[in-house]
Amino acid sequence: MQEYVFLDGNYIEKDKASLPIMTHAFLYGTSVFEGIRAYYNKEENQLYAFKVKEHFERLMRSAHVMHMKSPYTLEEYCELTKKLLAKNAYKEDVYIRPNLFKSAQKIGPSLLNNKDSFLLFTLPMGDYIDIENGLNVCVSSWRRNSDNAIPPRSKVAGAYVNTALIKSDAQLAGFDDAIVLDENGRVTEGSAMNLFLVQNGKLITSRTTDNILIGVTRNTVMQLAKEVLKLEVEEREVSRTELYTSDEAFYCGTGAQISPIATIDHRKLGTGEVGPIAKELQKLYFDVVKGRVDKYKEWCMPVYD
Repeated sequence: MQEYVFLDGNYIEKDKASLPIMTHAFLYGTSVFEGIRAYYNKEENQLYAFKVKEHFERLMRSAHVMHMKSPYTLEEYCELTKKLLAKNAYKEDVYIRPNLFKSAQKIGPSLLNNKDSFLLFTLPMGDYIDIENGLNVCVSSWRRNSDNAIPPRSKVAGAYVNTALIKSDAQLAGFDDAIVLDENGRVTEGSAMNLFLVQNGKLITSRTTDNILIGVTRNTVMQLAKEVLKLEVEEREVSRTELYTSDEAFYCGTGAQISPIATIDHRKLGTGEVGPIAKELQKLYFDVVKGRVDKYKEWCMPVYD
């Protein structure tokens, strides 16, 4: 099946799309992006793209930080996404990657007088990491980049060198992923996903001012936990040793979805198995993103008319 991408106003066959070698974003990492998922509901023969509006709102905020002028409105971004997904006619779960990038062909890092271009591509994607058995993770020796360096609240491509070092070193040490501290030793998040702890039936997560990406999935988890599971959720500063003494922990994000953690730095959480709250949240989350929960169906954009 031929797949298409959307690049600067045109739908192009994926294998024919290309960028010049001097594209500024390639040379300097000057692009902002989003990761969005669409889930195929076999019973309805429908593909649901999850929280598309919220993702593009964040893309536009990231663009503002990076002196970018968004070429489309929020409504236009959503419609472009729907059209591309329909054109590619998927019957499986899909990953969606919008990229707004500096496309001038010039040497020099300045963001000024530098053209902004837009790329949107999609590809089939199942589980990004193991979501069934519980992950074995470590605390990284690398620190999260700070708001006064490369702000984590903006999804800037160049900032993901930090993520690449964190993830790679964790894998080389025999772990699945890592938890990252900031320069002050506070817990931030995972390599490329937000983090929740469970303590005495309460969800604990770092504050939005603690050098984290303000995740769309994170916000979803907090709302579902409060409204459906009737759990208390607390956003606060988190210390490293709390990681070892919590009852459960899990990552969440577009890629990670809901990914339970079994051990941190060789220390079991609870029994070392997937915890009951993470398991319950995971089941609820997948029902929601596949359009099976009427109360939250407005979060799911149907692709096929």
